Amino acid sequence: MTTLNRFYIGGEWVPPSPGATVFDIVDPATEALTGKLSMGTAEDADRAIAAARDAFPRWSGSSRATRIALLERIAEIYQRRLPEIAQAVRQEIGAPISLCNALQAPIGLAQLRATLDTLRDYAFETTRGKSTVRREPVGVAALITPWNWPLNQILAKVAPALAAGCTVVLKPSEIAPLDAMIFAEIMHEAGTPAGVFNMVFGDGRVVGARLASHADVDMVSITGSTRAGVEVAISAAPTVKRVAQELGGKSALLVLDDADLQIAVSGGVAQCMANSGQTCVAPTRLLVPRARYEEAVAIAAATANALTVGDPGDPATRMGPISNRLQYEKVQRMIAIGIEEGARVAAGGPGRPEGLTRGFYARPTIFADVRNDMAIAREEIFGPVLTVIPYDDEEDAIRIANDSVYGLAGYIASGSPERARKVAARLRVGSVRINGAMLDINVPFGGYKMSGNGREYGAEGLEEFLECKSVTM
Repeated sequence: MTTLNRFYIGGEWVPPSPGATVFDIVDPATEALTGKLSMGTAEDADRAIAAARDAFPRWSGSSRATRIALLERIAEIYQRRLPEIAQAVRQEIGAPISLCNALQAPIGLAQLRATLDTLRDYAFETTRGKSTVRREPVGVAALITPWNWPLNQILAKVAPALAAGCTVVLKPSEIAPLDAMIFAEIMHEAGTPAGVFNMVFGDGRVVGARLASHADVDMVSITGSTRAGVEVAISAAPTVKRVAQELGGKSALLVLDDADLQIAVSGGVAQCMANSGQTCVAPTRLLVPRARYEEAVAIAAATANALTVGDPGDPATRMGPISNRLQYEKVQRMIAIGIEEGARVAAGGPGRPEGLTRGFYARPTIFADVRNDMAIAREEIFGPVLTVIPYDDEEDAIRIANDSVYGLAGYIASGSPERARKVAARLRVGSVRINGAMLDINVPFGGYKMSGNGREYGAEGLEEFLECKSVTM
């Protein structure tokens, strides 16, 4: 049984304040209780904010070389602890160990290295005629991160914030506390100056709300649901602090009529189902030409049925459980709604996969006969559920793709790169991937519409943590 009952504040491990509650750490693969987590109070948030505020003058005045040296030490220790981090993610959210070893753990290290590359070359000061434009750290940054790709989101915020000269208070998800604790230990071992990095566990209603509303916090960066992002923005509004949001998505994969249908559809299903469908940018709406609709549905169903679902500790497993009971119940509820709406279950459906009697396992589900006005085509399900929607022509496909309150990502499959680029220019989304392209963490990432504002990754991600000052002689 694991007990996590301390926070990292002001360079020290400290117990929670009186009034802290306890959260159960549950293995999603077995539903067994594996640990207890102390959840902080508003007072704990206040202590962390005070430590960050006290450290800000010194860290904001540090040199580029000092910040680079710290990030390099963090990266060195992080690499050493990669196997431990991978096992922590497997245990806390049920991601297959193969995915944890290949992506979940290493992507945090990749974010560190990408930030280092940006920091080495970034121009914090430029000249325009008789004026100088300076980029200066925004101040104390509160960072609120989710459980689905925990290390990616922690490092996509912490690394550029420190590189910019900000001090931070991290509130990681209570669903994924094990990897966050390891990361805080890495920060301590790396010799992070006291108060520059602070971490408090807690829920959004208490710790998250306090971080967002506190006058001594200059910025909040949140990755989470659109609902959570709205709540943070409302809490932050009275103090007029900067709010950067990376929120929900309902991304479409447009399979154009000149694409290889087998490759495009099977690849889209694989992308959707990865991490049990718990990825904000997952292509959850598959748009295919009406003339080849049934063929596409058959390919999608066969791909989903071939997935190996089971024990995340088994190297052969390709899809583990949903990360927690509440999310599992939501996924099951949305599958039931899809059936009630009249969609056809081409693969999967309600309940657990055959042979699995416990654990938060969902069946990889393909819905056919879907209209874009159905709930399963409009709401972010955040599980292994894909809707297949027919379109009449290219204009119709673009219209359907853009007919969403979300605008996080888009995907295009086409035999013509030039045609794909033209379609990409018309999609109202923050990023587009063509013909199975992988995520590039060196270019900006973020959404349009209710998928949020601001950008992460690359120079744009660093600039989220910088103020702009002009000095004219």
